[in-house]
Amino acid sequence: MNLVWAALVIVLATAVTVTAMLLVRRRAPEGSYFSDGDRASGVFGVLATGFSVLLGFIIFLSFTSYDQSRAGAESEATIVAQQVQTAQFLPDQTAAELTGELMCYARSVVGIEWDALDKGTLGNSINPWGVEMFRTISAVDPRTPTEQSAYDRWMDQTAEREQARIDRVHGAEGIIPTPLWLVLSVISVVIFVYLLFFADRAERAVTQSLLMGSVTMVITLLLFLLVFFDHPHGDGVGRLQPTAMLRTVGVIDTQLEVVGLDVTPPCDSHGNRR
Repeated sequence: MNLVWAALVIVLATAVTVTAMLLVRRRAPEGSYFSDGDRASGVFGVLATGFSVLLGFIIFLSFTSYDQSRAGAESEATIVAQQVQTAQFLPDQTAAELTGELMCYARSVVGIEWDALDKGTLGNSINPWGVEMFRTISAVDPRTPTEQSAYDRWMDQTAEREQARIDRVHGAEGIIPTPLWLVLSVISVVIFVYLLFFADRAERAVTQSLLMGSVTMVITLLLFLLVFFDHPHGDGVGRLQPTAMLRTVGVIDTQLEVVGLDVTPPCDSHGNRR
């Protein structure tokens, strides 16, 4: 989230609502438009409570989805590093091919896929290097007990990696449906209009401004929090970054160097096929 733009929108929204309150206050009767202030406050309490409960529930669900995406990215990166080790127990030619394809998979997650997540264009597309690894492992005929065990372990890890990827990308296009945004917007407008009827020319302008400004700022901040959780990937403070997979790319290079393996991945640094 761009904090500068968020701050500007919050200040603008607060300025608009405070100005509206001060304009209404000029012609408002003493004691506000309500003849029974206690009853009016009770009704406002019902509105505010309903809005806060609904919003709190949505934020909780959105944060759960955000945390699931973060955990999925961590698990996916860990499994990719583990699969590099598993691949070394398969036949030599297959091991080299799978290792290079795993390196490309990791690079594409950091490069191509994360850019698509940032722009919201990933959709239902699959990682092409996952397909290449499937083709490579499908041609393997494990003969020794070690190769058979590694083959079985590879298939289990592949299923775990694919599930972790689903967890990572599931919130890329937004998890809050449009009708819910409409409901929250309508309730926000209702609260704003209702507050205008508390305009009281007998009260100081500062008090009236504080009444409207504080409510506007809180509601706007909470809505921005929802926007943040609705699109957890990309640039900005707090958004998910490919930190775990970047770490895995470095770990794979270190592992191969330590064991003396020289593998040239069939892709560039962003995961594009050479």
